[in-house]
Amino acid sequence: MANPYLTAGPLNRVRTHIVISNTPTLNVTPENMGKSFASIEFEGDWTTQIETATGVVNSPEPYVMATISCGLLRSAALAGAWLNQGLGTTIMGDVTIYPDTSNFPPIVLNSVAIRQLQPGRFDGTDPIVALTLRGTMGINQNLWAFTI
Repeated sequence: MANPYLTAGPLNRVRTHIVISNTPTLNVTPENMGKSFASIEFEGDWTTQIETATGVVNSPEPYVMATISCGLLRSAALAGAWLNQGLGTTIMGDVTIYPDTSNFPPIVLNSVAIRQLQPGRFDGTDPIVALTLRGTMGINQNLWAFTI
C-alpha cells in the first residue's frame, strides 16, 4: 500500500494583503500589519433551511456578510491614513483579501464599509490599531442562471 501522506504545501505570512479597489493608497501590506496580520470571517448561513412537516426546503442565500480584521501598525503612516479616511467617509466599495497561500483563492467583498477603527493604548507598548471592515460576498452564483 502506498503512503497516503500528501504534501500540505507552505504558508507564507507576507503574502497576506488587503486591496481597496477605490482607494489604493489604503491598501494594507505586510509591512503595515502587526504579527496577527489579517483574518476574515463569514457571518450567517449560506443556505436557509425552511423546515416543513416532513423535511426541509433549501433556500440558498445570494450573499453572506463577511468581516475582515487586521492590526495596523500605529507607528506607520497607513494607520493615520485609515483614520482620516473614516473621518471623511467610511464607505469603501470593493475590497479583496489575499490569503497566506496560493492554494486558496483571494476573497472579494462588495459594499464594504469601515465598521470599527480602534487606536488602542497610547502607552508605548502596543503598536496596533484594530481595523474592522465589513461587506458582502456573493455566493450561490448559479441562482442568477434562471430563464424567464
